[in-house]
Amino acid sequence: MHAIRRILLSAAILVGLAGHASAEAVNIFAAASLKNALDAVSEAWKAEAGKETKNTYAASSALAKQIEQGAPADVFISADLDWMNYLKEKKLIKADTRKELLGNALVLVAAKDSGLKLELKEGADLAGALAGGKLAVGDVKAVPAGKYAKTALEKLGLWASVEKSLAESENVRAALALVARGEAKLGIVYATDAKAEKEVEVVGVFPQDSHAPIVYPAAVIVSSKNPDAEAFVSYLSSPKAQEIFTAQGFTILK
Repeated sequence: MHAIRRILLSAAILVGLAGHASAEAVNIFAAASLKNALDAVSEAWKAEAGKETKNTYAASSALAKQIEQGAPADVFISADLDWMNYLKEKKLIKADTRKELLGNALVLVAAKDSGLKLELKEGADLAGALAGGKLAVGDVKAVPAGKYAKTALEKLGLWASVEKSLAESENVRAALALVARGEAKLGIVYATDAKAEKEVEVVGVFPQDSHAPIVYPAAVIVSSKNPDAEAFVSYLSSPKAQEIFTAQGFTILK
């Protein structure tokens, strides 16, 4: 009887281990600006649900192209609607899982204690504030933060005066780093990026009507076989996740 019990117990342990091994981490492809907040959300999800994520951060444009080429993503979180719509048109996202999660603001940053303040409006002397230095931005043709930046500068009539001073980066966090390291005099990033980097300060805020609304949508990828992917997307709207996003400076979209 004891031998049978031991065999059954051993079998139960093996089944438990096999079940644990099959619970793969959810592969999240997310906009670079989400790093601090999403890492914290992932930790909270792990604590609450016992599930893991593997987070990959880059420009939304780069991630969308990687997904198109077959990268093993389970969930995509973009920093704009364009790149999510791109994947939707390619039929690469599960449309019924899509959620418009977060909003953000576009700001001008300088190195900490720069003493600079600039009201960003038509006629603002942004070129003068640069004083021959570089203006760090995401790639204005592809990276969402760069696209928002170009639109805002054009709307305010400032594009022509600074176009030749641009230092374009592969994502918004790379642009932020240029300012933090003193390699660019100013940078255009999201308000949440500025909050996450202690070596920079906000010296100007772009009017909301100078660019399209900054929206972060999330969706499960069609090719995903991970049963936890949809649960994670749902968790992004949970009270705990919203608390984390709000603390990082994001706005919650209803």
